[in-house]
Amino acid sequence: MTDEHYMRQALREAQRAYDEGEVPVGAILVMNERIIARGYNQVEKLTDSTAHAEMIALTAAFNFLGSKYLPEAILYVTIQPCLMCSGALYWSKIGRVVYGAEDEKNGYKRVAGDHSPFHPKTMVTSGVLQDECAQLIKNFFKERRR
Repeated sequence: MTDEHYMRQALREAQRAYDEGEVPVGAILVMNERIIARGYNQVEKLTDSTAHAEMIALTAAFNFLGSKYLPEAILYVTIQPCLMCSGALYWSKIGRVVYGAEDEKNGYKRVAGDHSPFHPKTMVTSGVLQDECAQLIKNFFKERRR
């Protein structure tokens, strides 16, 4: 399977968030070419500012595996993780993070710059289906401003 295939799965989760009036961010966790966890933003639904797609997917993966570490896992998320999510990913020792669109306003790079906030062994890939991921967010906020 390709990064694009898995990012399309994360986009499906983001669409769920969009449909529920949440900022459309979706995430999936993959191990051995198998999706082990999914998440989408549920901040409004749960009235919890930490209910980001990545956090929900991480919690589901920890529960599924019975482990707090994910060195063999890959996170696919539609937008660059924020600093909070990056911290959680650091502690999970995740093997790889793949994201779609940049987030200049709230992404980890705003604070961390070129320094990676992830575990030293974590590999990062950006820009996968970037246009589709960015367009979903743009459409969401454009619709809200009407």
